[in-house]
Amino acid sequence: MPTPVDLSRVTFIVMREMRPPLITLLIVYSISILGMVFIPGIEIDGEVQYMSIFHAFYFMTYTATTTGFGEIPIAFSNAQRFWAIICLYTSVITWFYAIGTIIRLVQNPFLLSAISEWQFSRGVKRMQEPFVILCGFGDTGSVLMRGLSDYGLAAVIIDSDVERIKALQLRNYKVPVSSFCGDASIPKHLLEAGLRRSNCKSVIAITNSEEANLKISALARLLNPKVGMITMSKVEVFEETLATLGGEVHIVDPFKTFAKVLAAAMHNPGFYSFNNWLVRDRGATLDSYVMPPVGAWIVCGYGRMGHEINRVLSQYGIKVAIIDPHDFKGEEHIDRYIVGRTTSKTLSKAGIENAVGILSGTNDDGHNLGILLNARYFNKKLFTIVRQNRHENEVAFRATEVDMIMQPTLVAARKILFLLIAPLLKSFFRYLLEHKPGRREKMEAVITSLREKVGNETPHLVTINFTREKSKAVLDLLDQGKKVYLGDLIKDPRGRDVKLDLVVFVIKSADKEFILPANDYEIKENDQLLFCGTELAHRLFNATINSEYKLFYIQNGVYKPRSYLARWLVGKINKAGV
Repeated sequence: MPTPVDLSRVTFIVMREMRPPLITLLIVYSISILGMVFIPGIEIDGEVQYMSIFHAFYFMTYTATTTGFGEIPIAFSNAQRFWAIICLYTSVITWFYAIGTIIRLVQNPFLLSAISEWQFSRGVKRMQEPFVILCGFGDTGSVLMRGLSDYGLAAVIIDSDVERIKALQLRNYKVPVSSFCGDASIPKHLLEAGLRRSNCKSVIAITNSEEANLKISALARLLNPKVGMITMSKVEVFEETLATLGGEVHIVDPFKTFAKVLAAAMHNPGFYSFNNWLVRDRGATLDSYVMPPVGAWIVCGYGRMGHEINRVLSQYGIKVAIIDPHDFKGEEHIDRYIVGRTTSKTLSKAGIENAVGILSGTNDDGHNLGILLNARYFNKKLFTIVRQNRHENEVAFRATEVDMIMQPTLVAARKILFLLIAPLLKSFFRYLLEHKPGRREKMEAVITSLREKVGNETPHLVTINFTREKSKAVLDLLDQGKKVYLGDLIKDPRGRDVKLDLVVFVIKSADKEFILPANDYEIKENDQLLFCGTELAHRLFNATINSEYKLFYIQNGVYKPRSYLARWLVGKINKAGV
């Protein structure tokens, strides 16, 4: 196991560094004590006095602490005093040598690293709640960790940047968080992080290196085939490799994710606001819709983001003009490709006057803002989307008042958070965004219900697992052959005539999913339920499914007797037919 190995490393480093001063101290004190024992003392009643080994050791001990108790147990002879002078000066010099070694030792980076690794391993071992391993604590990791803390999911964090780990230790999270500065692609560190523990739910690889993310994913799959994998990747060749690892692997590409959100928002005006509201985006409400217009678009920068936006818009028959300084030699369909930097001249060639929208999507924030301001000069009615690469530039981007800001780290963090706390949300979104009659009306109905039930309160996405550990009262009734309906569970246990402030999105039973299920749905063991509601509704729902008395009340309208005497009296009354 990693813990004993790390402890042995600490012990080895300490003993290796302290061996010379300890041996020196032992020799100096041994010679000093022996000298005090064998050197003759004063005469008393004609008999020469000698010190015992105990008194010699005691004398050397209290003088080492600079404490003076005098000459004990009797006055010293001149010979003993001369020897004491030599011993005192020698021991002081030896102690200075030992203390200097200790100071160097506590500054030894290898010792500090070994102690940190040992403490990290011990901290992970003490974690009893479910947790995820977060490999990488950059902008994406920081945003994701705040979301995990809000939803009560503990995490173990590994990052190779010592400054990020120091910054992490200053954060005030609501959940246990263990952190370690190291390379997450080293198998030993993944094992120390609890990869093989039963309460490790997922490994999230979100470092800045595509190669490191791929290696972490492969190692995690080999070391624990049952653990879930979430990996951020922006390169197609790595995504193809990740898809072959097998098991539960989710590949998060922020550019693909945003492109899908943009396309969905074009055909369903409530989706973008709904999505932002669910992740508690600052200023997001269910009342203001964002609907990108359908028409001619200009994409500035044909990197990975521009590629994905062009691909999605082309699928919907939207004409796109691309401006990029590099010549394009791909096989994708492009209506118009203009080689050069984004200037007034290239914008004019792209048809800025007649365009309905523009995407400024390069990897330089200053360039993106400049493109935006330049485009607005020619067409003030443009729908504007800008890519924000660095989180610290948020103030500048907010000041531009663009219609949509695409921050890759934020998009990736939101997608990962949804996968962890609400995996069924993907099916729910897929259902609402299908191009079938009535789906836009369905979304409008969901948004209206949420507006009525949650309103301005913070939305809580909750996944309920109907297992014996998570919903004891419900499983006890099912074991008795009784039925439990969804419509009963969403009643308020404080008054069954009132419904809880929540909206049920999905129920997954075995391999079948029920979107927006009816109240007469029968709950089964191992069902998964996803709903959105207030924090109070979550607590009350959780209380109902785990309390036989609250569940009895909402099903029957009367309170179940709790004491033995009350149950006996109710039985007698029922038997008498009263």
